[in-house]
Amino acid sequence: MRMLDRKLLRDLRQIWVQCLAIALVLGCGIMVLILATGTQRSLEATRAAYYEQNRFADVFATLTRAPRSLLAEIARLDGVARVEGRVVFTAMIDLEGKPEPAAAIVISVPPSGEPVLNVPVVRLGRMPRPDHLEEVAVSEAFAEANGLRPGDSFRAVLNGQMRPLRVVGLVISPEYIYTVGSGAIEPDDENFGILWLSERAAASAKDLSGAFNDLTLTLARGADERAVIAGVDRLLAPYGGTGAYGRDRQPSNVFIEGELKQLGAMATVLPPIFLAVSAVLVNMVLGRLVALDRGQIGLFKAVGYKTRAISAHYTKMTVGIGLVGILLGWAFGWWLGHGLTEIYTRYFRFPSLLYRPGAAPMAISGLLGMAAAVFGGLRAVRSATRLPPAVAMSPAAPPVYHRGWLDRLGGRLRFRQTTMMILRSLVRWPGRAAVTLFGVSGSVAVLVTSFFTFDAIDLILDELFERANRQDATVTLAHPVNARAELDALALPGVMAVEGLYAAPVRLVNGTRSRLVSLQARAPDARLSRLLDADGEALQMPTAGLALAAGLADALAVEPGDRIRVDLLSAPRGTWEIPVSAVIRQSLGQDAYMNRDAFFQLIGEAPQVNMLHLAIDRNRLPELQAKVQETPTIARFTLWSEIRRQFEETLDESLATMTVIFASLGMLITIGVVYNAARIQLAERAYELASLRVLGFRRSEVAYVLMAEQMLLTLAAIPAGWLFGYGFCMLMAEGFSTEVVTIPVVVTRRTYAVATLIVILTALASVLVVRRRLDRIDIVHSLKQKE
Repeated sequence: MRMLDRKLLRDLRQIWVQCLAIALVLGCGIMVLILATGTQRSLEATRAAYYEQNRFADVFATLTRAPRSLLAEIARLDGVARVEGRVVFTAMIDLEGKPEPAAAIVISVPPSGEPVLNVPVVRLGRMPRPDHLEEVAVSEAFAEANGLRPGDSFRAVLNGQMRPLRVVGLVISPEYIYTVGSGAIEPDDENFGILWLSERAAASAKDLSGAFNDLTLTLARGADERAVIAGVDRLLAPYGGTGAYGRDRQPSNVFIEGELKQLGAMATVLPPIFLAVSAVLVNMVLGRLVALDRGQIGLFKAVGYKTRAISAHYTKMTVGIGLVGILLGWAFGWWLGHGLTEIYTRYFRFPSLLYRPGAAPMAISGLLGMAAAVFGGLRAVRSATRLPPAVAMSPAAPPVYHRGWLDRLGGRLRFRQTTMMILRSLVRWPGRAAVTLFGVSGSVAVLVTSFFTFDAIDLILDELFERANRQDATVTLAHPVNARAELDALALPGVMAVEGLYAAPVRLVNGTRSRLVSLQARAPDARLSRLLDADGEALQMPTAGLALAAGLADALAVEPGDRIRVDLLSAPRGTWEIPVSAVIRQSLGQDAYMNRDAFFQLIGEAPQVNMLHLAIDRNRLPELQAKVQETPTIARFTLWSEIRRQFEETLDESLATMTVIFASLGMLITIGVVYNAARIQLAERAYELASLRVLGFRRSEVAYVLMAEQMLLTLAAIPAGWLFGYGFCMLMAEGFSTEVVTIPVVVTRRTYAVATLIVILTALASVLVVRRRLDRIDIVHSLKQKE
């Protein structure tokens, strides 16, 4: 083994703890990158395989009623590969022992027994047979939540008729990976499911024999989706078509796309923090080592070692740190990524797991990690090789000490000598202090970014369930009825107040931008369900014009005062130019709103409602639920307390895990920065600290010099960490926001306080560990070291 390599091993044995701390920080950045990108790529591969194997449709459309002969004409459209017409409608389910009614979407199964598109995967049992009208296949999630198995029976209200059904199979479908019912914001497996009935049974219940009311199709390779959608809309318009849309608007697929986007944001925002901090730490440790080796470097040069050999010697140390960090990051990133992908697979109920993080993320993360380590040590390596041998072998010139403003200020304030030592160290070596400030502020920023998620969710919950939606329940009607239904609803048991609204499908168009959304026509004096302005306060419904959710307004590039085209896609159909009167705050969904009187005056129809918000007496809820099950015009009954409970349970489970992970990462940065800084301080100031002991200072007073400097730097770094953290929160909110969910940027004092407390306690623990080494310092050996 060469002499320089033996020296390298000796150096590593002496500072292995500092090197391991740096490698762990670097490994965390690699781990987050592999975790996020690996899970993202694996989910994309799993979803793509599921879609392809089960022929997930490319275009979807709903309509009122069309003859099946129209399918042949649609199939002849340029770009259409396969087409399938179905019967789809909503139903109420009466489960034995369950007081509240459940809702379901009923989908017809063709006589062949297997749909052409969106093919369900049978997990248990089989699909319904064509001639058995009572047989039904049930979505697996709904069946498990309600304890249903093949052979069990239940009753369902199908288009106003109560029918007994027998479960013959449990299935999953690529069309309903994420199953959310009308008016809900989260999957409710206990109260909402999917039913597959034979085409004959479904058509008979809906009175659609020889007809269909739902259309799905796939595109030929290279087909123009927009042209196909335009052709489908043209053919379905006479039959009550409500506007065809592609996968980018299909609810289940939209949610999965949002999850993939959030994983991408995680991989973009967090790893650079860890890589930058690790580069700074490498510079700290290697710079200190080079300073101690100054004389040896001069000796090596004097005996004939080339500058290149000496540079390679110190570069090997940075490469070694980088390799350890990269390997740790790869290992833990792969392991955690596989576990997270398994969680997603179970949550989305994919039929199989394809964990394929790919070689590209591994290679890119490895290159970034190595670059951070090598470039972090580059300055120290250059300083090691720049000096001529004679200069390097001579002791470094001692710093020039003189009394300045700090000494005069300390004298006036009567600071102790130990305090003056701390202040002089900070003023005379500002670069070293800046390194610690940067690292600790990065730790605070990571923690603020982690805990900000709770603040955003708290605000969303408050706006969603306290300010905007104050109703106890929402009734979705099977079809629009006269507005007098509000008075009829007041006669239901326990109903104390009713607000009706009419939701209609519309296409909003501004130039080349368009969105297919729901337009809600609301009463101007609505009090149960309210709109919120940009500050989160209740907004009076404009008397004319549209109120658009902020995310929808951004997507259409409009603001108050602009006019947009509104295509009404339900009867009586029509197109109008309507001004945008207000942009509202809405965290979940992208809806448009209009004054109910102005809307029906515009379309020339009598006021109608198809949804009812209710304020109810909770003591009479069982009576109300029993009455709802007997009312054929009600398609779904939703309790907002249940929506909130399930929403909070889902968030608590996912956010708690992620917060623990990122809080640990933030603590690790603090440990790496403060521990290394304290160790370097101890090594550099061992002579001074030993001298204090000889002069009679107690151990606690000597330890104060070491500990107080690091804690003072930690406290000074916290405000900068707050500022950086807020910036990262803005990036995270933008990256995590989708067309379905808008994450507000809100950071509370609690978040700043918790992040600050964690950093202070972690920093204190780190310097206490170093203080133990100070207590064991050999005074005689320290006093013998060269100045």
